[in-house]
Amino acid sequence: MSQINDTLAKLEFAQIGWVVPDINATVEFLERCLGLSFPEPHRYSAEDLNIKYYGKVVPSDGLTTQTYNGGSFIELIQPLSGQSVFHDYLAKNPAGGVQHLAFKLPVSGFEQVVNDLIQQGYSLIGEVDHPIARMKFFDTYKTMGVATEIMGITPEGASAIEKMKQDTVPKD
Repeated sequence: MSQINDTLAKLEFAQIGWVVPDINATVEFLERCLGLSFPEPHRYSAEDLNIKYYGKVVPSDGLTTQTYNGGSFIELIQPLSGQSVFHDYLAKNPAGGVQHLAFKLPVSGFEQVVNDLIQQGYSLIGEVDHPIARMKFFDTYKTMGVATEIMGITPEGASAIEKMKQDTVPKD
């Protein structure tokens, strides 16, 4: 059986997921100190996006924004209400921090990678089926110190990612 490092080595690193208690303060800090530019945070709802938490859609919402930074995305997430992997993380780490690392591949290989991680004993803690990507979050905290997100990118998603990269302009 393969190990998680063998599995992830076959994928492209895509994103750092940073859960924060105040998204606006974090955006301001990162824009000022690192010269990054983030779009205005937008509100999301687990029910609207069919986001599953341990296999079930449960009421939750939050704010999110992300920017491209020379090879990968930085995603900021501020949970607001309800229950999710992001709420769990902030409850354990009130100051916030890196909650997950995301790795991507074409959606055609998604199930194989997901099944490989499940066979290795990693439990599924969250999932999203979106028109641009299928995403599953695994509990890899003991192995990596963070959760792992596997993103199966659809053809529409590949176009959306390229547009997001082009729309990200560093602040002067």
